[in-house]
Amino acid sequence: MNIGIIGLGLIGGSMAKAISYNTDHCVMGYDISDQAIRKAMLIKAIEKPLEKDDIASCDLIIIALYPQASIEFIEENCDLISPDTLVIDCGGVKECVCEKISPIAEEKGFIFVGGHPMAGLEHSGFDNADATLFEGGSMILMASSCPIQKLEALKKLFMDIGFNHIEITTPAEHDRRIAFTSQLAHVVSSSYIKSPTAMEHAGFSAGSYLDLTRVAKLNETMWTELFLENSENLLREIDTLVDNLTKYRDAIAEGDAVTLKKLLYDGRRAKEYIDGELF
Repeated sequence: MNIGIIGLGLIGGSMAKAISYNTDHCVMGYDISDQAIRKAMLIKAIEKPLEKDDIASCDLIIIALYPQASIEFIEENCDLISPDTLVIDCGGVKECVCEKISPIAEEKGFIFVGGHPMAGLEHSGFDNADATLFEGGSMILMASSCPIQKLEALKKLFMDIGFNHIEITTPAEHDRRIAFTSQLAHVVSSSYIKSPTAMEHAGFSAGSYLDLTRVAKLNETMWTELFLENSENLLREIDTLVDNLTKYRDAIAEGDAVTLKKLLYDGRRAKEYIDGELF
């Protein structure tokens, strides 16, 4: 296949490396940074820069941009995309993207699949892109209008570059779940690290501190867009967390050992159940 990758940051760059190093497909790449394109060519992550004239020759286009930028790319270039081309985005929210791009794809005749690779680092940019980033990860697809043959080819590509699970869902269900599994975790981490005591953690911290603070080193521009595009789902998760924290706070403030122990017990049991240790 001829594969065009739009955006050579952490995700797009990692896709380029993983595909180029693990498959025989021809990868072309575009980025607003000429330096990223040069680096990608130097290390053979891409075969050549993706020019406008190359778009029609792509069997697959992977858009690794922020959600609104993904929409804008399609709006500006939809007439260049061949009807035989499959287009997939890799953004962290799906309803706002799919509701804009899907009608364009239907009108112009190409196939659009919403996608979200469940992988990432606390660092961004092509310099941090890693061909092994997706190993053992899950790829989420919104592919209701994708012909089965093309969907199977897409699944094979993602399995070839390291994913071990493909999840098929709807844009609405994706955004509902991702508000909890990803977005809330980033809100909590960003909030947690702002304690004045964090400056004094050295020598007093271990795995718990590291786990809770890792994703505080986020890309604030991207995450602001993701949070606001999924605000209803995220606000519901934040409200649930605040309610739960209030219960712990009240039990501690009142010296209520019975209630506190029950809250902790319930939390442990919930984790054991989710992990499959209880039935």
